[in-house]
Amino acid sequence: MTEDLFRGSDDAPLATSKRSDGVEDATRTLIDKPSQGDADSLVARAVTINRPRAELFAYWRDFANLASFMENVERVDILDVRRSHWVVKAPAGRTVEWDAVITEEKENETIAWASAEGADVPNSGRIDFRDAPGDRGTVVIATILYDPPAGPLGKVIAKLFQREPAIQARRDLRRFKQLMETGEIATSAWTSAQLAQEKD
Repeated sequence: MTEDLFRGSDDAPLATSKRSDGVEDATRTLIDKPSQGDADSLVARAVTINRPRAELFAYWRDFANLASFMENVERVDILDVRRSHWVVKAPAGRTVEWDAVITEEKENETIAWASAEGADVPNSGRIDFRDAPGDRGTVVIATILYDPPAGPLGKVIAKLFQREPAIQARRDLRRFKQLMETGEIATSAWTSAQLAQEKD
């Protein structure tokens, strides 16, 4: 199924393809989950990370690690080998929560999930890991289908607060790349301790 998402010659997800059927093909891999109801927004992002595929897969597969680079994830509680509970920041100081179930897993290749029935934000998606051309590490591709809270209006409000998933997916993948390649996430904000050191 991974190959179906990436028939092009570059690292971009099929969902961002200029082919007229690209988005439909990518959506079809996620939409056959009954818990998703009317989920109607597709997000696809890719990043190349200079680390081995197995290492990146293992870090991501331990969902408790995700809060270390996903800016809006407060925490992920592991319920069992296939289920987890997510608590995520939302606009106006609120949080949204849902249980997620792994629907497909291929070691060092793919993790796919769907939210359980009754989720605050119905969603499904997959993370694919594949070797980058030219021995450049690993291409990590995130494809997410979700139903914005309160429909289109909720999406606009979320975007104003920089919480819209398309924006966050791009940021989170960049942060994952930084963490995996350097061991830390760069920030533009200086702490008071850093400012004090600079003055000395």
